[in-house]
Amino acid sequence: MSRKRVRSRDTSPVDPASARPARKGRRGTPPGRRLLAGLVAAGAVCAGLSAVPASAATEPPIVSRGVTIPAFYTPPAELPTANGALIRTEALPLGLSIPGLDGRPMPGTATRLMYRSTDSAGLPVAVTGAYIEPTAAWKGGGPRPLVALASGTMGQGDQCAPSFALQHPLTLKGDTVSVGYEALAVYRILATGAAVVVTDYVGLGTTDRLHTYVNRLDQAHALLDAARAARAVPGASVTAASRTGLYGYSQGGGASAAAAELQPSYAPDVPLAGTYSGAPPADLTSVMKGIDGSALAGALAWSISGFAQSDPDLRAVVDAHISDAGKAALKDASTMCVGDALFGYGFTRSSKWTTDGRSIGDIIAADPRAKAALDKQRIGGLQPAGPVRLATGVQDDIVPHAQARQLAVDWCGKGADITYEAVKLPNLGDKILTNHLVPLVTDQGDAISWLTDRLSGKPATSNCWTMPLQP
Repeated sequence: MSRKRVRSRDTSPVDPASARPARKGRRGTPPGRRLLAGLVAAGAVCAGLSAVPASAATEPPIVSRGVTIPAFYTPPAELPTANGALIRTEALPLGLSIPGLDGRPMPGTATRLMYRSTDSAGLPVAVTGAYIEPTAAWKGGGPRPLVALASGTMGQGDQCAPSFALQHPLTLKGDTVSVGYEALAVYRILATGAAVVVTDYVGLGTTDRLHTYVNRLDQAHALLDAARAARAVPGASVTAASRTGLYGYSQGGGASAAAAELQPSYAPDVPLAGTYSGAPPADLTSVMKGIDGSALAGALAWSISGFAQSDPDLRAVVDAHISDAGKAALKDASTMCVGDALFGYGFTRSSKWTTDGRSIGDIIAADPRAKAALDKQRIGGLQPAGPVRLATGVQDDIVPHAQARQLAVDWCGKGADITYEAVKLPNLGDKILTNHLVPLVTDQGDAISWLTDRLSGKPATSNCWTMPLQP
């Protein structure tokens, strides 16, 4: 017996007593069972971080669009006190792996992990991810380094989690389509001899809340805490002395950019050597306009649902202006991966989801509360730690080029060490994702080479002085 998860603002209400979302798909759990789950979880931490809560083992499994979510992804009732502390681990079989000549798996050995982070409301949250110990030796300077990788957009359904995609590179099951495209970047980084830790972000994979898509604080915290958690993974060769790099494109580019800004205050113990931020959605007001009516219009639904869950001001705007049909669309999209969204909501205009026919962007722009809420998500208000390589395709119309370039300008104005790369390609088709995705591939080799140099201790050379001449 299984039940299908229905994930949306309606089924993940905010608990007024604690201001954190109620667990999705876990209704009517008796207090005694919750207490037992907490005791079992505490025992798991003491006994080697491998057990799953009793509630996860005894309750029917959660099924999201035909995919059963493993019990590992259900957080315990109680969480550790320290950010980055491991909650549990287990072996993660990589879907794309071959035996090496010495018998060790290529490109490495993976571990699924759950760790504690802090959400945008300042409350503890469980986050999942994966750590991969590379088979290749590190040939650069210093001890083996670590790259904390933030995935590009995967979706909002738990079956879309990046760690799940490492095990299942292609999911074609039930009503969902998910492709683990970040494996290319992960494996290229592993080939350099650097270890990789991948975050699933807040609420993606974990079954207690909705994924807070493109939430600046949630994503930055989850990425930095993944780097902390990696150092405690059994058998990991990385230590507190290992240089750390941040890597991300698109949603991941926003996460790595925000993490670079917040590292000095949130995670000064993470020795940040460099950050790659590709196509970062730094200004969500501009990005909303870019994706509205595009092939990736479903991502607009994910952002609205996520912010409605975490921000009372945006939730009030959604309640007032999203029609019943719009709320049904948000609820449906909240269990989708990118493939599902392309087929289900590609090229949809958000004006079809509102009560008065205005776009969601126009509604937010006209409401001071909503506008202020999105302004708080703006990246670029703080100087990033360490050198940053920021790349943006000049034809990108999904995560608009102009706002990504503006982030480089903002950071340069604060005296940051920025290597700005304008990826110059012809227009490959309006609003069909090609202008956004092709730079991901064409720039990836240079991005990883740049980051590898930083992990080796080589200094970066800022080109901020060229910004007036750059497109």
